[in-house]
Amino acid sequence: MASVHESLYFNPMMTNGVVHANVFGIKDWVTPYKMALLVLLSELGRAGAQLGLLERRRLNRLLLPLLQGPDMPLSRLRKAIEESCPHLASSVHIRLKLMAEGELKDMEQFFDDLSDSFTGTEPEVHKTSVVGLFLRHMILAYNKLSFSQVYKLYTALQQYFQNDEKKNGIDETDMELTNTEELEGKMEKEELDVPLREEEISCSGPLSQKQAEYFLSQQASLLKNDETKALTPASLQKELNNLLKFNPDFAEAHYLSYLNSLRVQDVFSSTHSLLHYFDRLILTGAESKSNGDEGYGRSLRYAALNLAALHCRFGHYQQAELALQEAIRIAQESNDHVCLQHCLSWLYILEQKIFDSCVLLEHSVNKSLHFGLPQRAFAGKAANKLMDALKDSDLLHWKHSLSELIDISIAQKTAIWRLYGRSTMALQQAQTLLSMNSLEAVNVGVQQNNTESFAVVLCHLAELHAEQGYFAAASEILKHLKERFPPNSQHAQLWMLFDQKIQFERAMNDGRYHIADSLVAGITALNSIEGVYRKAIVLKAQNQMSEAHKLLQKLLIHCQKIKNTEMVISVLLSIAELYWRSSCHTIALPVLLQALALSREYSLQYLASETVLNLAFSQLILGIPEQALNILHMAIEPVLAHGAVLDKGCAMFLVAKCQVASAASYTPQKKIEALESAILNLNEAKTYFAKVDCKEQLRDVLYFQARLFHTLGKTQERNKCAMLFRQLHQELPAHGVPLINAFK
Repeated sequence: MASVHESLYFNPMMTNGVVHANVFGIKDWVTPYKMALLVLLSELGRAGAQLGLLERRRLNRLLLPLLQGPDMPLSRLRKAIEESCPHLASSVHIRLKLMAEGELKDMEQFFDDLSDSFTGTEPEVHKTSVVGLFLRHMILAYNKLSFSQVYKLYTALQQYFQNDEKKNGIDETDMELTNTEELEGKMEKEELDVPLREEEISCSGPLSQKQAEYFLSQQASLLKNDETKALTPASLQKELNNLLKFNPDFAEAHYLSYLNSLRVQDVFSSTHSLLHYFDRLILTGAESKSNGDEGYGRSLRYAALNLAALHCRFGHYQQAELALQEAIRIAQESNDHVCLQHCLSWLYILEQKIFDSCVLLEHSVNKSLHFGLPQRAFAGKAANKLMDALKDSDLLHWKHSLSELIDISIAQKTAIWRLYGRSTMALQQAQTLLSMNSLEAVNVGVQQNNTESFAVVLCHLAELHAEQGYFAAASEILKHLKERFPPNSQHAQLWMLFDQKIQFERAMNDGRYHIADSLVAGITALNSIEGVYRKAIVLKAQNQMSEAHKLLQKLLIHCQKIKNTEMVISVLLSIAELYWRSSCHTIALPVLLQALALSREYSLQYLASETVLNLAFSQLILGIPEQALNILHMAIEPVLAHGAVLDKGCAMFLVAKCQVASAASYTPQKKIEALESAILNLNEAKTYFAKVDCKEQLRDVLYFQARLFHTLGKTQERNKCAMLFRQLHQELPAHGVPLINAFK
């Protein structure tokens, strides 16, 4: 069949050995599959009033994807018709059988009779309808065939029908060994709207121009909205290569190949396809037709800009900078302010890796608002200023119904609120995006909004649930992410990283450091900075202080260089904890003050609160618990309102420690009240630790409670806490670290 298509139907126009841009020649041609569709339309017209309203409605819904889609085997076509109207499927099969087993004149007579559909005062088919245009195209294409081509078409029809007969013979043999109910269940699951499988497209031969355009638009839409229903990267690339073999200048096919290569992070193939896309765009003159004389230059500058974005995505910042300089030069020559604004925003992204470019970003935002291009807002600014900048961009998004940019904006707000430590606001933004309906029309059966924005929001949602101890809910969200974004999809790395991080935190809470250490390699593969940081945390938990300190110092220098402020603060807090464990309490204070200054400079409220808790712990160690209690009141409210369950437990545990230490100078009655208050706070801390299954912290709380109950003379309560402590102490290894020297 493929040889028939290549030699007969796909006939590129060539002049002196050079293929013209429109290698498709005619836009459509006759194939055995399309002849089967013509038989279906003919039988549909004959049936007339005999068909019920429901059957006719089903057939009408069936026709459009059949006319637009690639050729398919006769067996699948028959199954699709049988689901809508079994009687009509039988008539189509009989008519095709008579034509295939008859003579060539029967096929000639069939095409002569098709013209009668347009005759009469009330014709069966209108000439300008979808079906009418299809019939006219087929009649015109058939009339242009030579006698030898007509004979080859008839031979292809016979082969098409015989292949179906052979398959039916095999199926009938298998049916004797198969339960009828199982077969019916399988047929019910098959739907015509789902994308075609690889073998079904491959057997159809080359696609016509309309079929190719429909195939490309369908796959591009699926890659954007529901990647799980698109062809696999290997299958899609095979079809694109087959399509480009017959039409190497089909620019849209090169662009889809570029998107497909991005799914598997193939930098060479994606760069190759992107360059070919813009080369073919210029070759075919598509840009010059839509943009006048500017089309050629416009393609060049946007090609350079897209190449810069591609290199930036893969971390090739030097190559990205060179491509961006080229785009800026061409855009300046053409006085294209919109392209220059895009270049300015990408220039900021590149330059922030080297030095602070806040002025450049402010200029970018101002120019973006002038030209209607939403961009990111001020780095390190207060929440109100940042949200005001995003609000101005959102007004433009909603005004022009830019659905994708609206989703990106909400996802950015979710991440920003999490950065600021406002988990409630982050949760609200995540729920807003998940409950929204897309403004873009998608096909029936295609999941809406399978974009990176939704992947980011769902990942944040899973982590928020895990932080509050709802691990079952977090697992359900991650399970949904795995189904929605399979491992071979382009956004799968997002949930992979969050999944590894959640597993790591659970292992650390449970004291299973060997499991946490095994997860570090997976985290490092997805995010090197996060992996190194968590390796240092494991070493610190295993009392390998010198190795952890060396690793944290290297990470601190690297994060300061790339201006990863959030990680810099986290590293500083971990270094301070190392100093506590090494009894270097005074050295930890400057480190904590540096972290506090950075937190307040960048308005990272939650990290600032956590730093204040660490400062309070330092004051407790240095013997000034009253001062520690005073500053605790400043920081504990944001932690209890927006913090993770583990942080809430640590904060309440610290409050109890400070209360006990302060009670030493109190009167006996006041001391008893302070100790009872501390026990209540320890009960609250114990509830938090139990929620996240943090056994080490539970052991410490039980030990502390037993000592307090002993001091108060409550023997029964003391014995109960001592028994629970002993159970946990036997289960967990003892590291020999004094209780007072650990905040978390």
